Amino acid sequence: MSEEIVVVVSGGEPPDPRAASAAPLGAPVVAADKGLEHALSLGLDVTLAVGDFDSASPEAVAVAESAGVRVERHPQEKDATDLELALDAAAAMEPRRILVLAGEGGRLDHQLSALLLLASERYGGVQVDALVGRAWVHVVRGARALEGTSGALVSLLAIGGAATGVTTDGLVYPLRGETLAAGSSRGLSNVFAADTAHVSVEDGVLLAMRPEDAT
Repeated sequence: MSEEIVVVVSGGEPPDPRAASAAPLGAPVVAADKGLEHALSLGLDVTLAVGDFDSASPEAVAVAESAGVRVERHPQEKDATDLELALDAAAAMEPRRILVLAGEGGRLDHQLSALLLLASERYGGVQVDALVGRAWVHVVRGARALEGTSGALVSLLAIGGAATGVTTDGLVYPLRGETLAAGSSRGLSNVFAADTAHVSVEDGVLLAMRPEDAT
């Protein structure tokens, strides 16, 4: 059965305590390894926990299993991170949207890998958003409306190659059919002119990052 939204709780550093308010009531929750403990601390009911479970405590896993949580174990020597496994599991539920809740900090390579993973083509048919600490990250394919506050920062970064035909409305520094090259800082530090901004891209993928927004 298709879902409207699936919440993925990442391992690593714990999400901001206010992240629970971003998760819709009753939405399925997929936890990635230690994300199981994070989800429980946020008061979320976990549907599925996946990973090699080298980070989550055995006690937490046992309690989850006894409560009816489905636990999918993978070997430590695997070709995907626990977050990738969790995203694959969430995408298999065929939701309209995936919301990732994650903490900030931790290993730099893990952070970069996670951001690149959000924009993977295999999740191209799903709207993907992430709340990382108190910052929002939105994957933009085609067109999206971004909710923010007037004066808040937003950066538009091309991922996996150039993003062409980028057009914005509701930002202080507008883009009109422009190209944002991967590795360029051209889209950094734009500003909301109103509480809603619209971003469209003719070809390519953008990460729209709101670093100062809180839940």
